Amino acid sequence: MSLDPVLKEVMNHVGAEENPKTRYGVAKPSMATVPPVALVHLMLAMGNGADKYGRMNWRETSVLSSIYYAAAMRHLMAWFDGQELDADSGVHHLGHVMACCAIILDANACHTLDDDRPRPGTAAEVLKRYTKEI
Repeated sequence: MSLDPVLKEVMNHVGAEENPKTRYGVAKPSMATVPPVALVHLMLAMGNGADKYGRMNWRETSVLSSIYYAAAMRHLMAWFDGQELDADSGVHHLGHVMACCAIILDANACHTLDDDRPRPGTAAEVLKRYTKEI
């Protein structure tokens, strides 16, 4: 089994390999690799959305992927343009970006995502062609 560095560190503790809980725990995806501050910003954005639209409303009715893509891009552009907090919510723009992505992922998993993306394009190929070798 290939372990990430955090899990290797856990396994190196004395007796960790003999502990069955540790053996099973290290086989699961590691939450220790997610920065807690990112989760705080995500929670704030999700809470703002719950107040405005209802808690996990995307599980009740289908949602368009293009709506959340567009919202994520608006928040990302506002952040990149120098604005930290959304003027309406007071929540960090990047928290809103994460919330949009989380909703797309969850709606997809719950079969409530109406995936209205256009057919696949060639952006990845074009980027690869114009990427300089180092």
